[in-house]
Amino acid sequence: MGRLCNTMVKKYAFLFPGQGAQAQGMMKDVCGAFPAARECIDRISDIAGEDITKLLWETEAAELSRSDRSQLAITAASLAVAAALKSKGIEPSVCAGFSLGEFPALCISGVLSFEDTIRVVKQRGEIMQRVCEDIAARNEGHAPGMAAVIGLPPEKVLEIAAAAGEVYGANMNSVRQTVLSGTAAGLEKAEALCKEAGARRFVRLAVAGPFHSPLMQAAADEFEKVLAPVEFRDPVVTLLSNVTGKQETSGAAAKKSAVLHLTHPVLWTQEEQVLGSLMTEETDNGTAEWRVIEPGPGKVLSGLWRDTEFGARWAAEPVNTEESVSAL
Repeated sequence: MGRLCNTMVKKYAFLFPGQGAQAQGMMKDVCGAFPAARECIDRISDIAGEDITKLLWETEAAELSRSDRSQLAITAASLAVAAALKSKGIEPSVCAGFSLGEFPALCISGVLSFEDTIRVVKQRGEIMQRVCEDIAARNEGHAPGMAAVIGLPPEKVLEIAAAAGEVYGANMNSVRQTVLSGTAAGLEKAEALCKEAGARRFVRLAVAGPFHSPLMQAAADEFEKVLAPVEFRDPVVTLLSNVTGKQETSGAAAKKSAVLHLTHPVLWTQEEQVLGSLMTEETDNGTAEWRVIEPGPGKVLSGLWRDTEFGARWAAEPVNTEESVSAL
């Protein structure tokens, strides 16, 4: 009898970036080179009721950093790249998104319709901006915020957060970096404890509020009402969840996670582990050849992936220029 051979299939993992990745002019060259990307942006303009090309290409950095501007802009940029890739026959076998990036992932995995994705993201950004402005007004000079702790293991950072009080693990970025959200007093105490424990840096982040923590409960309550009538279907592409750190298997679970997302940490390192284990298994048994890409602005997630045990085997690539899209 002849030996049975497996057919190697090329697969892609899409990692969509989150808030903070925005930059004026993003995706202009991609939209110029790939009609599918420009058609995507025009479609988003129709749904959102505003000129998204102006938002992406003409908006100054200060305004673009607002949640009610950046969330729509980054989602549009990410979906435009995904559209360009689809026009080349490149679609993901796995989708994951960091924080806001989970919404383009929900769209591309088939959980949310394109139209609902844009409407939901626009309202999410407006809600978060409004809640953060309310928080800042109530705590003038002492507003809650976020900080990145570099150089301590995540478990140690979480231990310090619990000891400090009013501080919460917000983003589990990598073995070297954990982001905290908390009150001004809580972050001040956590900073002292982290430095005492040997942290290399404690970096206050230029963000509007204490994202991914219980301090955003008001935003979660309001967003839950927005999502109530929205249909969340079961994913048709493997989808990873920030809230659970595991594969999201149903639309009902994804809808629940979309609300919890605002008050719960981003378990990114767990998602990377799930993705890496899947890729390792399928590569080692000869059934798949994997490539990890970051469709959208910036290169943060490619850097975080580099810190994993899988980074040396599969380099993650930012894909956000005409050249990088054409190279795939």
